[in-house]
Amino acid sequence: MHLLQRMKVWKELRRLEQRARETPSPSTFVDLGQVYINLDLHDKAERVADDGLALFPKSTELRQLLECARRGLRHKRMHELRTRLTRSPDAKLFAELARLQLEVNDLAGLSQSCAEWSLRFPDDAGSWLVLGQAKLMSFYRDLAAREGQEAVRCLERAVQMDPDVAEARRSLGEVLYRIGAVQAAQQQFEIARKLQPDDAELVALLQHVQGLADQGEEVDDLFADVEVHGSLRHPSFAAAPLPHGDESMARIRDGLAHVAQLPGVKKATFIRGSKALVKGAIRDGRDPFLRIVRVVAKAAHRFARRLDIGSANKSVVDGAFGRICICVYGEALAAAQCDVRADLPRVLGELQEIVAGALHAGDRS
Repeated sequence: MHLLQRMKVWKELRRLEQRARETPSPSTFVDLGQVYINLDLHDKAERVADDGLALFPKSTELRQLLECARRGLRHKRMHELRTRLTRSPDAKLFAELARLQLEVNDLAGLSQSCAEWSLRFPDDAGSWLVLGQAKLMSFYRDLAAREGQEAVRCLERAVQMDPDVAEARRSLGEVLYRIGAVQAAQQQFEIARKLQPDDAELVALLQHVQGLADQGEEVDDLFADVEVHGSLRHPSFAAAPLPHGDESMARIRDGLAHVAQLPGVKKATFIRGSKALVKGAIRDGRDPFLRIVRVVAKAAHRFARRLDIGSANKSVVDGAFGRICICVYGEALAAAQCDVRADLPRVLGELQEIVAGALHAGDRS
């Protein structure tokens, strides 16, 4: 890029950055993010998209910008990892590369990476876990019995090599209950729950599976039946029908009202996507508490992801307003604003129960 062109681009950047601060709108954030992408600054484009979605969560264009930025970051990181692995093989780097290849659906590259990973580090269960999850993607797409059987074998090998890999047990349990092997799936979920007792989504999933009909443990026959009929025995947890009369959302409302009545709690909210349920001293849908909760939850998640330290499922923010407790899993978020009298562990526990129940509720308010 010539010097004059670069000067024009940076001038446009400064103009868009000022507009985003002074008069924010989805189109301004999208234009700013696109300039960053054109400059190959995908990390800044991701930040812009995140900031825009915190203010305009309904914007389809901002979600597309976010996905484009993350896709660019993934490909850039994959190139860096391949270069580093060529110089110095490392199990953690293989794991990161394979995960990225799974996210971008590069199954051929993933199979090659897992084969080399397993060859160089034969005692590492990670290669079998990721390969099993890749096979699951293919099975869910095509419902081919062979892909499902290979996925189960890979995941079972990962569990045999390392019984404490909760992720392998969860993936194995999910495919087992969906083909009808409910009791076998339940055993995997029970062990995974002991390994991850604070995972609200896993608790809700276990409760869901307990109400399903078991079709036996002949896994190969169940996979063959799925292929013949072209459909899975049970729907995914996310697609499962709501309880009669939308009881799940009624429980969310009741739980939120209970939190709002706890000592020291001023207001409480449940948020999923662009919709929110509120209880307590909230003025209206423009109450700054709702915006603070969205922004803090996104910032905590982004911070944890960038440091590669996990996910920010529970957060507490102190300020002149008191304390804000936030519990978030996936797209479901529950939060409460408290004063010094509040029992924070109890508030966080109640919020976790609300989110766990919400994971099986439809997107209605």
